[in-house]
Amino acid sequence: EVQLVESGGGLVQTGGSLRLSCAASGFTFGQYGVGWVRQVPGKEREGVACISKSDGSVWYADSVKGRSTMSRDNAKNTVYLQLNSLKPEDTAIYYCAALVKCSIWWVRTIPRYDYRGQGTQVTVSS
Repeated sequence: EVQLVESGGGLVQTGGSLRLSCAASGFTFGQYGVGWVRQVPGKEREGVACISKSDGSVWYADSVKGRSTMSRDNAKNTVYLQLNSLKPEDTAIYYCAALVKCSIWWVRTIPRYDYRGQGTQVTVSS
């Protein structure tokens, strides 16, 4: 059974930080790129960041570039997303997703993926 389990969300004040984690199982983790998708109810989902399966290249959406760092640990089948200088507009449910190809286009268009977790809520108060 494919599982992507996110953790690390919560309520923070503007300017605060969070570190999201995603533990994957049930598929060959190293053969997939991994991304973070966020969604606000009533709005289209947005690709926040993705990391490639091959050379570890990371692409960030303009909305989080310079404030976020994504990494992966293939030995632990885990990815991380460090979010800094959080803003109220970062409030959303953040999902971890397994995808075939990570590229700049994944974070610039409506992201597509093969598997997705249940999400973790990030709320940034003003």
